[in-house]
Amino acid sequence: MFRIGVDLGGTKIEAIALADDGVIPVRLRVATPRHDYEGTLSAIARLVHEIEASIGQQATVGIGMPGALSPATGLVKNANSTWLNGRALDHDLSALLARPLRFSNDANCFALSEASDGAAAGAACVFGVIIGTGTGGGVVVNGRLLTGPNAIAGEWGHNPLPRPLAEELPGPACYCGHHGCIETFLSGPGLARDHQRVTGLTLEPDEIARRAEAGDAAAMATFERYEDRMARALATIINVIDPDVIVLGGGMSNVGRLYENVPARWSRYVFSDRVDTRLVPPRHTDSSGVRGAAWLWPA
Repeated sequence: MFRIGVDLGGTKIEAIALADDGVIPVRLRVATPRHDYEGTLSAIARLVHEIEASIGQQATVGIGMPGALSPATGLVKNANSTWLNGRALDHDLSALLARPLRFSNDANCFALSEASDGAAAGAACVFGVIIGTGTGGGVVVNGRLLTGPNAIAGEWGHNPLPRPLAEELPGPACYCGHHGCIETFLSGPGLARDHQRVTGLTLEPDEIARRAEAGDAAAMATFERYEDRMARALATIINVIDPDVIVLGGGMSNVGRLYENVPARWSRYVFSDRVDTRLVPPRHTDSSGVRGAAWLWPA
């Protein structure tokens, strides 16, 4: 039996066939037709049909998407791929493929993948974090994705940065209309913006990480600020849902120092005498989102 997973990203659409044993025999990618809703639908349908032709059977299809389907209207909301907002993606794509589909936020799919057969397999409560261009999250409890009545469970990135310092107020403007969201500090662009604010240098996050690794004082200071902010933000999650494992995903998850330095800092912010929550890198790296989309259909 195969499941098809589709990861609808802002720059690329990836689709896979996932076997019951976790093997991926087919993987396809195309560029996302940006700002073209009908083109986006057609690209997804074409990928699904090409995969089914390759595996020789029709399969279930799960879609990982930016934003979420509103329980109130059935339309897409909160997507940074703004041409999807206000659209009946579920209805339109289901009609195009002539079958029921399952949809979930891309961060939810990441969390489900890592909880199913990834870095957090077997854990009772998992919080999956995407820290890349944006900052999202998903919650899996006993193998089941927690969505919530508003379809926003895990959306920690659009809460205010906890315990802000004076120099962190009011915080950078966020596309959601507020200031000082966690996303504006912890996303890759947020790290780069903070480094530029202090040093005047415009560098990509991976270059800042390389300089910090090489002992550059300014880059190390930027990461110390970043790690303390992440510790504060994740401590709030630990205080609320007390996960067994937190898995980092997205581009910033490649920074190895986070897995030691953030837990070393978060104990001062967690309401407990000891913190046993583990902070781990993803097992499936960039494939987690598309694998989680496939896992939206259980066996």
